[in-house]
Amino acid sequence: MKDGFDLKEELKKLPDRPGVYIMHAADDEIIYVGKAINLKRRVSSYFRAKVNRGPKIDKMISLIDYFEYIVTDSELEALVLENTLIKEHSPKYNTMLKDDKSYPFMKVTVGEDFPRVLFARHMKRDGAKYFGPYTSGGAVKDTIELLKKLYGIRTCNKSLPKDIGVGRPCLYYQMGQCAAPCQGYISKEEYAKKIDNLLGFLNGDYKKVIRDLESKMKEKAAAYEFEEAATYRDLIESVRHVTGSQRVVKTEGIDRDIIAMARKGEEIVVSVFFVRDGKLLGREHFHMEYREDITINDENNTLIKEMEEETIGSWIMGTFIKQYYNGTPFVPNELLVEYPVEEQELLEDWLSKLRGGRVHIIIPQKGEKHKMIDLARENAAVVLSRDLEKIKREEARTVGAANELANMLGLPSANRLEAFDISNTGGYQSVASMVVFEKGRARKNAYRKFKLRTVTGPDDYKSMEEVLTRRFTDERFDVMPDILMMDGGRGQVNVALKVLDGLGLNIPVCGMVKDDNHRTRGLYFNNQEINFPKNSEVFGMITRLQDEAHRFAITYHKSLRGKEQVHSILDDIKGVGPAKRKALMQHFKEIDKIRNASVDELTEVKGITKTLAKEIYDFFHEA
Repeated sequence: MKDGFDLKEELKKLPDRPGVYIMHAADDEIIYVGKAINLKRRVSSYFRAKVNRGPKIDKMISLIDYFEYIVTDSELEALVLENTLIKEHSPKYNTMLKDDKSYPFMKVTVGEDFPRVLFARHMKRDGAKYFGPYTSGGAVKDTIELLKKLYGIRTCNKSLPKDIGVGRPCLYYQMGQCAAPCQGYISKEEYAKKIDNLLGFLNGDYKKVIRDLESKMKEKAAAYEFEEAATYRDLIESVRHVTGSQRVVKTEGIDRDIIAMARKGEEIVVSVFFVRDGKLLGREHFHMEYREDITINDENNTLIKEMEEETIGSWIMGTFIKQYYNGTPFVPNELLVEYPVEEQELLEDWLSKLRGGRVHIIIPQKGEKHKMIDLARENAAVVLSRDLEKIKREEARTVGAANELANMLGLPSANRLEAFDISNTGGYQSVASMVVFEKGRARKNAYRKFKLRTVTGPDDYKSMEEVLTRRFTDERFDVMPDILMMDGGRGQVNVALKVLDGLGLNIPVCGMVKDDNHRTRGLYFNNQEINFPKNSEVFGMITRLQDEAHRFAITYHKSLRGKEQVHSILDDIKGVGPAKRKALMQHFKEIDKIRNASVDELTEVKGITKTLAKEIYDFFHEA
């Protein structure tokens, strides 16, 4: 499982709420996205005793390294969000475990002179307006039929106005469901008014339409025209279905970020939901550190600890917006934020300049937008609760382990540890690695590799003496370790102490002692071996350090051996680089044939000049 991810603990924290869960493999790849009416029950079911689920599902479960989730307010919201995430990430096991269908959209081709209303499976950036996605294809088709009856909008593929007057009007005109712009029976201006009314309906202004339909239904029923009344009844139900509330994915086509936060002590999580073209594409959580000794840059220089929660929230919101949008390539039309931000007008101007268009910061007080803030806040709280435990565990295995090591050795600090290891094959291609841990964490940008210069043969002690001397006499190393960690026992420790003494340096040295299975057993320090409980954090840190030093050294050694093995005798000829070497080998196939070739034969190779051919010939025929 992922470092810091405790499966049992995470399962306990799952809420009894609807939502979407996201399964990750060990490399962070999203392998499955699912929805649940109850996240706790659904996600927990994956990790119960094996049941008859089929080999493909069992295989997927075996690959799950960790999971995350997004809480929603309803199963419908979870359904639409699940579909959005599946389309965004294409998890390999979603195509295996469920139908790979797309939820439909309604498309209005507003870029045309006489726009059409169409059924669409996918959104495209083609200038059209899209509404959806909707959960029922049948309901969308019914609504398109309704829109044709209400507004007489065309659905044909004719190219208008070029084809006006070509052919006869279609059957829909005869049925009263098309205004027949193809025949010139309606002007472009009148048709545009119908489109405006249709767009208003699709944007949510449908209550009046429903009232009108209900009135017509009652009129038909009163006239005993029950079949037509039933038609209106069915259409009303279809409209109500496809215009049902979907908070997670809105259909208004706006770009919007929804920003809310959760805080406990010094830990802050800011949750950002990304809505693009009216679709929720995903969300990110960001961590910020809050310290009570920080002051706010305002007229009163007010201390955060003296402020009310809302003022703290305002400061956090403003700080986050400045830092986040200064480094992001995209700024949306709207930011919905949980708290008012200081200098809102100035921030809006700055964001508008970044976007190249007007940006509004909105603090919703009620209604749908306020509920969206609530949802973002709730997800931030879920992440904060989960991450506080993770942070606590991570602190114990890193900073806590370093502090524990210093205490056990009676040293003032173990913040920076440098570990050294030697790798060679029978003394051939001897190399050394220097691995650095700071506050219990690997600091890979401080790692260094050494190729041995003065030592021949398999002499680890002499090799270590050379490496340590080079490390502590090279002025480019401007930071000293708190403790030197040698990959070995007394012998390696004595070599290190000898080098340090000769250089006048006083740095504590430990030897990482291994057992018969070449695994970490303990530390050799001050002429005695110190053993730690194998389940302790300090033992875990030392093991990671020793393993990392060995890995880094052996990887470097293998890379040098690999380069040596692919070295060609042609590389030793002046003027022959990789491209010409490749050309020579492709032409002659064997080194012996190159060796026996004449100068003229060598010049037949592409890129080989007469001068270079003579250089190659002389190289092989020197006395």
